[in-house]
Amino acid sequence: MSRKIKIYLIHFFILLGFGAFAQTPKGFSILKDPSSLKKSLIEENQKINTTESDFFQEKYLSVLSEKIESKGSFFFKKPNELRWEYTSPFEYVIVLTSGKMYIKNDGKVSRYNVNSNKMFKGINDMMMSVVNGNLFENPDYKVKYFVSSKSFLIELLPANVTTQKFLKSIQMTVNKTDFEIENVRMTEPGGDYTNIKFLNRKNNVVISDAKFKI
Repeated sequence: MSRKIKIYLIHFFILLGFGAFAQTPKGFSILKDPSSLKKSLIEENQKINTTESDFFQEKYLSVLSEKIESKGSFFFKKPNELRWEYTSPFEYVIVLTSGKMYIKNDGKVSRYNVNSNKMFKGINDMMMSVVNGNLFENPDYKVKYFVSSKSFLIELLPANVTTQKFLKSIQMTVNKTDFEIENVRMTEPGGDYTNIKFLNRKNNVVISDAKFKI
C-alpha cells in the first residue's frame, strides 16, 4: 500500500466520531436512563433501507495551523454497502461492500480484504454498527449517553486494544426530533480529530447498485 493511500485511509478512518471527555461535555448532562433513546434509534433505523447525504469534513492536525476541509457525498444501502465520495478539494472514493474495501484515487482502484486486516475489520465493524443501528450490540465499544435541550450525544470508547491504537473515541450528535445523526467526530489518541457534519440527508431513496462498484 502506498504512503499516499495510507494517508488518505487515516483521514477516512478517523472520520466518523467525537473525542473522549474527562467530564460531561459542555451543554450536556448525563442521560441516566438511555433505554428510551435506544428503543427510538432502533425503531427509526428499522424504517431506513438507504441513506444519501452530503457531508462537510474538518480535519484537525496539531502540526498544521489550519484545519483541512473536505466535501463530498455519503451513500448507504442495507445490509452492508457503504460509499464515501470526496469531491473537494480532491476526488477520492472509498467503498465498503461484502467484506471488501475498494479505494479509487487518481483513476486507480485498489482492493483490500477487510477481514484479513485487524484494523480494517475493526473500522468496518464499527462503521457498519453505526449506520445499521447495531452499535448497542457491539462488544468492542463502551457507550456513554448525554442529553441537551436539542440533541443527544452518544460517545463510543473502543475496548479493543488494536482499535485503541488509532482511535480514542467517537461521538455522534443525534437530533432529538427525528433521531438522525447530524454530526460525527473522531478523536485520535494524540488529540487530532476529524469532524463530519451531514447535510441534505435523504432516506429510502433509490440508490443504484452501481454506486457500490468502482
